[in-house]
Amino acid sequence: MKRVFTRALLRKDFCSRRHCFSQLARSEATLEESVDVLPKLPPFDYTPPPYTGPRAAEILQKRKEYLSPSMFYFYKKPLNVVDGKMQYLFDEDGRRYLDGFGGIATVCCGHCHPDVVEAIVNQTKRLQHSTVLYLNNAIADFAEALASKLPGDLKVVFFTNSGTEANELAMMIARLYTSCHDIISLRNAYHGNAAGTMGATAQCNWKFNVPQIGVHHALNPDPYRGVFGSDGEKYARDVQDILEFGTCGRVAGFISEAIQGVGGILELAPGYLPAVYSSIRKAGGLCIADEVQTGFARAGSHFWGFEAHGVVPDIVTMAKGIGNGIPIGAVVTTPEIAQVLTHRSYFNTFGGNPVCTAGGLAVLKVIEKEKLQQNAFLVGSHLKERLTALKDKYEIIGDVRGRGLMLGVELVKDRKLKTPAKDETLHVMDQMKEMGVLIGKGGFYGNVFRITPPLCFTKEDADFLVDVMDYTMSKM
Repeated sequence: MKRVFTRALLRKDFCSRRHCFSQLARSEATLEESVDVLPKLPPFDYTPPPYTGPRAAEILQKRKEYLSPSMFYFYKKPLNVVDGKMQYLFDEDGRRYLDGFGGIATVCCGHCHPDVVEAIVNQTKRLQHSTVLYLNNAIADFAEALASKLPGDLKVVFFTNSGTEANELAMMIARLYTSCHDIISLRNAYHGNAAGTMGATAQCNWKFNVPQIGVHHALNPDPYRGVFGSDGEKYARDVQDILEFGTCGRVAGFISEAIQGVGGILELAPGYLPAVYSSIRKAGGLCIADEVQTGFARAGSHFWGFEAHGVVPDIVTMAKGIGNGIPIGAVVTTPEIAQVLTHRSYFNTFGGNPVCTAGGLAVLKVIEKEKLQQNAFLVGSHLKERLTALKDKYEIIGDVRGRGLMLGVELVKDRKLKTPAKDETLHVMDQMKEMGVLIGKGGFYGNVFRITPPLCFTKEDADFLVDVMDYTMSKM
């Protein structure tokens, strides 16, 4: 009896061990399988030279000590970017990342595009700076090329150093030309952080308690959170109400982006801009299109964001993509409107710098030569389709929007209440960075992924970005 009991125990022990081994084997197989399905960066034929400079910790310490405390950074562990090539960035250890943010919709052709670099280096070797008080072909050639990309009589160019400066100048021109002071902007808008543009900006996150006068903020034509959904004409009535009840009946102008960038990649409701432009012009005002983020083929379907709405502005402002990372902006208007700046002296020391304008001209040539607008449309459409499929898979995705390679993904805790999922947004961003994908964030609540990569992005890149987002969300 004792021997039978012992044999039974041995059999039980053996079976138990076999069961444990079987479980372990299955666990290892599952682990192996999960490792196999981890998304992999598309191959890329470039290896950066070894980096021997200061490490991230040392840079962060200097930044805390010597740079403005208002500066902030992404990620729990800030990234030390030391090299870039086309749609990829590299950190201090040589690790490659897919750049889905493009330096905030700025890197248009790709990091260190050889044609743009060559134009900048060649001009730098010959002449870095003189002044517009002398003649130089770089500024004239770029202005001519830029004017050829705009409709109607928009052909007089004023070069600036940034988008903020361009919008400041555009608002001043509108006020001078109309002899009116009132400007109408949109709630949720961002147009810069200087004196005038901070007034046009309409998010408390970006506004200081300083005098900001003469700007009225209209109801935002937001198809996702707005009270009228996608009915642009109903939102436009609010502008008419402001004209009738908030001004003397005449205004200097109206300024807006076609797709709000900082505001969370919000495309204005269809029918809105034509109706508003009509009301503003009847009130004697000028229509200003802020193309700082939407311009230069990023929208894919059109070269400029406003073109998708079937309108022609009186003034167009631009920056970011105009120089592929070189600090340059511009205001383009008609010869008649431009005349107002001759009533006094208007001058900009660095506006039209030969190095910047040579780089800008090279950017335009690359966009044409490499058909980047067509690529933005094709890859952007594919990317948006895949992101929309993720929305069907994860309840946390409340909205997917935008066009071309200017796309937004809004995260919410509750789809009906549209409660912003801010912490979750930060978590997903951080995890995606660890897997090799960099994206931005925006929106008033900080819960919108901003996907604005270089326009040389490929379908393989788009798939990798979505696969990484999918994998990250599946682990939440």
